[in-house]
Amino acid sequence: MSAKDLTVRFLASGGFISYLPAKLTGFKKFTGSGFAGTLLAAALVPLLPRDPAVFAAFCLAFLPFSIWIASLASAGYGTHDDPRIVIDEIIGYWTAILFMERTPANLIAAFVIFRALDTLKPWPIKKLETACKGGFGIIIDDVLAGAEANLLARLAVKLFI
Repeated sequence: MSAKDLTVRFLASGGFISYLPAKLTGFKKFTGSGFAGTLLAAALVPLLPRDPAVFAAFCLAFLPFSIWIASLASAGYGTHDDPRIVIDEIIGYWTAILFMERTPANLIAAFVIFRALDTLKPWPIKKLETACKGGFGIIIDDVLAGAEANLLARLAVKLFI
């Protein structure tokens, strides 16, 4: 494997974190990789810009980068949206917390709701996932799930906390 392919897989898999569930469980389908990717995204939150405008700019810059990496990784793995690609969960979770105060309640609500939406893929998330191809298709459904999770997490925290 070339250095470029290894670098792409490293970035797309969240530093190979998406390989962990298969190693731990013995399943060959990488079940739980998305959860591991979202956990990584949550663990990286303290390193992200605190200023909402700077964080939004960071996410806007990370979006085309993640599309590019997902596209290269998908070609390298030979499948569309291979479960080892978790850069989409990373940008999706960061979208879920965009412009939110980083309280434990907000971060947890966004995490739980994002994981539910990313797993269940209600309309229009599923529509985007199937209609869009390449790296854009891999990333955009998670960004939409993150945007929906953001709104629902805000509502959940207001209603229940």
